[in-house]
Amino acid sequence: MSDISMKTVYFSKKGSKNTERVLELARKRAEELGIDQIVVASHSGGTALKAAKWFKDQRLIIVTHSTGFREVGKQSLPPENRKKLEGYSNITILTTTHAFGGVGRAVRLKLGSYQVDEIIAYTFRTFGQGVKVGCELAIMAADAGLLNMNNEVITIGGTGSGADTAMVIEPAHAQNLFDLKILEIICKPRRG
Repeated sequence: MSDISMKTVYFSKKGSKNTERVLELARKRAEELGIDQIVVASHSGGTALKAAKWFKDQRLIIVTHSTGFREVGKQSLPPENRKKLEGYSNITILTTTHAFGGVGRAVRLKLGSYQVDEIIAYTFRTFGQGVKVGCELAIMAADAGLLNMNNEVITIGGTGSGADTAMVIEPAHAQNLFDLKILEIICKPRRG
């Protein structure tokens, strides 16, 4: 492969106001690179429903918060949005333990001691919350068997709600975390 030059977009502010632009930029890059697997974070389904309109020709994997993330036994993806998403033939919904916040988070909450998974999460956050989310999404989808591990993936995540970060990633399973590679940052907030 010869050298490539591409534009990375840095948003002046983080958050949901960037969602449509992120989806536009991610789709354009997916088409340029021939990437057909897109992983999107969406806890309420709003971002996922927007992504469904942008990515009609790619496989979409929507990753929700784990059940109980905010409230014991409760799923943050409302049933009506889940039903809408399930109506798309190219969408798979993944609800599972967060790669960087499962048992380690329980130890922190109970004993006040950080574990390696949350330390890794904080390290990724030095590049921005959306970068951490994007790496976590790739691992979660890989571990669920939803990715072709021989192909690159575009991940779309954000800060709080909506999307503000998109990346091209070479995915890896959790036990092979250090094989995960951030190949390109398509867009992200400059701060946050």
